[in-house]
Amino acid sequence: MGFVQIIELKTSRFEELDTLHEQWRADTEGTRTVVSERICRDRDNPGTYLIIVEFPSYEAAMANNALPATNRIAEGIAALADEPPEFRNLDLVRSD
Repeated sequence: MGFVQIIELKTSRFEELDTLHEQWRADTEGTRTVVSERICRDRDNPGTYLIIVEFPSYEAAMANNALPATNRIAEGIAALADEPPEFRNLDLVRSD
């Protein structure tokens, strides 16, 4: 069963967040278990972003979370966020 994680965060430092994300991508090349990811800006709430990450399974997500680079980006996101990020952990039950 697929697994989706949504991270909602507020930041006034998106450019730094994007740079951090590119570093994570480089650091996890060939080891990350992400199927797809999307970074979205909330049009109705300035400074609010949603990061939507899909994995083949919950277990694959946990393996990805165990990567040292994932720990570094999580710490970086927390430092760049204007308030603590919110996480949603979802089992994918249908995708058309």
